Amino acid sequence: MSTVRVALADDERMVRTALRVILDAEPDLEVVGEAATGAEAVSLVREVRPDVVLMDVRMPDVDGIRATGQILATMDEPPRIVVVTTFENDSYVYDALRAGAAGFLLKRAAAEELVQAVRLVARSDSLLFPSAVRSLAAEYGRTRPAPAPRWAARLTERETEVLRLMSTGLTNAEIAGRMGVGPATTKTHVAAVLAKIGARDRTQAVIAAYESGFISPR
Repeated sequence: MSTVRVALADDERMVRTALRVILDAEPDLEVVGEAATGAEAVSLVREVRPDVVLMDVRMPDVDGIRATGQILATMDEPPRIVVVTTFENDSYVYDALRAGAAGFLLKRAAAEELVQAVRLVARSDSLLFPSAVRSLAAEYGRTRPAPAPRWAARLTERETEVLRLMSTGLTNAEIAGRMGVGPATTKTHVAAVLAKIGARDRTQAVIAAYESGFISPR
């Protein structure tokens, strides 16, 4: 099993130390650098090229939202970014997801949840908490009616169903079971949905669906 290289960005040294202890105890995970500000995080990621970044959303100088946007916009092969937050119902979290974060994790999460989250996003899966994302979209997303997005007309009936099931947090295997198709077929549908929406991953696709009004978060 290849080692997942992780960078930590948090302005609290004790938080970074705790995260490092947990992650370095796993044989397949390695912390390769730490940053105390968003600006430091951007420089660190460009230097050490981690696979995953755990990014605090509230930091001095440059916050985690701006740092996430800068990393994803300026690197050809950017890492997967998970924002770490104290409160899940936070506009900062929603803005970070809109900026391209693969998901979020609460600081009070158990050690095993942290480890599982890093492994999950390292496999290019999204760390999607359906009820939380739905609540965030309802509170901080688009509040006025909007015309149907252009990509909506390009989705087939099957792809539309897949997108709606994705928004509930189902995995590919679970979607396959729900639709009565094989895993490979589901994977193809998911890839087509992401391509037509122009989304980097499942989280971005679901955010786009909520933002556009294609799926109602309420």
